[in-house]
Amino acid sequence: MSEFPSQSPLLPEILALHAKWRSERLAVLAGDSRKTWQEFVADNHRFAHGLLSAELKPGDRVGVFMSNGYPMLTALFGTLAAGTVSVPLNTSVSDDAIVAMLGDAGIRALIVSDEHRARLAALLPRLPAGILCISDGESPEWHSMDWLSKDQPETLPNIRLNHDSPLNIIYSSGTTGLPKGILHTHGGRRDWAYDLAIALRYHGAARTLLTIGLYSNISWVAMLCTLLAGGSLVVHSRFEALSFLDTVESEAITHTAMVPIQFQRVLEAQADSPHDLSSMHAMMSCGSPLHEGLKRSLFDTFSCGIIELYGLTEGIITTLDPEDAQGRWSSVGKPLLGTDILIVGDDDRPCPPGQAGEIVSRGRITMPGYWQREDANAAARYVDDEGQVWLRSGDIGHLDHQGFLFIVDRKKDMILSGGQNIYPQDIEAILVTHPDVEDVAVIGASSERWGETPIALVVPRDESVTMEALLDWANQRLGKQQRLTACLQIEELPRNPNGKILKRELRIQYGDKRYA
Repeated sequence: MSEFPSQSPLLPEILALHAKWRSERLAVLAGDSRKTWQEFVADNHRFAHGLLSAELKPGDRVGVFMSNGYPMLTALFGTLAAGTVSVPLNTSVSDDAIVAMLGDAGIRALIVSDEHRARLAALLPRLPAGILCISDGESPEWHSMDWLSKDQPETLPNIRLNHDSPLNIIYSSGTTGLPKGILHTHGGRRDWAYDLAIALRYHGAARTLLTIGLYSNISWVAMLCTLLAGGSLVVHSRFEALSFLDTVESEAITHTAMVPIQFQRVLEAQADSPHDLSSMHAMMSCGSPLHEGLKRSLFDTFSCGIIELYGLTEGIITTLDPEDAQGRWSSVGKPLLGTDILIVGDDDRPCPPGQAGEIVSRGRITMPGYWQREDANAAARYVDDEGQVWLRSGDIGHLDHQGFLFIVDRKKDMILSGGQNIYPQDIEAILVTHPDVEDVAVIGASSERWGETPIALVVPRDESVTMEALLDWANQRLGKQQRLTACLQIEELPRNPNGKILKRELRIQYGDKRYA
């Protein structure tokens, strides 16, 4: 036995050490709140003690239904310090989805922003009985965060956590069907943050701008990487392109994580009102494909270029370094440090380079499983000939001869037309190069002849282009099997807050129309 046994601190201990050794450095700037590391961690610890004094126990689930701001950070990292399990939800989901997800998680407490309190209060009869109700404002019926934190110790609660202790449950979707909660552990989140911090070039002087809801795993990437490194978080209540540019310039922002549609808006705003963006050290785009034209424009505007990340909250991640982008603009790079990926065909056999199949992954960042969903765990499991377990992604991709990954499409979005597989993303990549196309999505619609046929839903930049002309233009550039049956003009594509196009909604609205 070693005289000096090694220790592997988890995130609560790591943040507490930052408060000790980086006490006067800026940790958070959110609205009017400007907090040093000592102040930020002390607030988290006081709130953690408040939760435990209210008879919550480590492992109890705590719903978090809040808008971006300092109170939400305290809620998230206070629950972490208490050993309780945060369940952050997207505030834009329906009431039925809220009830389904919080009920599925079996929450013991609920923390809300005051602006959402009335909405959640009306749902309490449908939520688990006896939950502790907490608000960041004052209300006779709800405990306030300040009241719970008052006179509590600033020290880290003395609780026993290990690598497998649950940290949070993130619901990747809240639209329809039985919800799937993705469970993350303390050890898994720490390792995930270490590996991502290296890939995304975080450091102790990082000043990271967050513009996406803090419930999102995209924000968790940026938050945990920054906090792990001892940097500073700058939190916006919502995304506005001009405000983003102003903040990058005034606060010398070094890092951010956003989705492609946000970066597109930033480029448009920068063209109208140029700002000094020289402080930016590394940017990450994820959530949906970063088309080549937009990626090239980002390299032209930001000297750091951009790191495209492909990933699932469940734990599959690849990144394309800026140095590798030239000549492979449509690639999403190589696996994260410590992660392996494989492409498997419909027969579950490994595919050679260049052949498309489902992406599967294994490594230390893989989730332990879906929360109380053995059916979903079984469906996501792939076992190779050596008995090793991999996680299925549900995405179709291929590797080139140098090992770079290219995403073909979501398996569920694939169009089967006349016995041929058609990948909407390939068609979309052509359509977005048209100067009059602002946004586009391709789905499969019913066809009497082919079973399914591809159609495009197009948001034009102006009214000068006709859909008939765009259809002809596209079909001249598409392969015979890919040719579109129709281009339909719409005002806006439905997206979730992470920027993903909700193709399920488009298929409901447009997919049943039968074409010849």
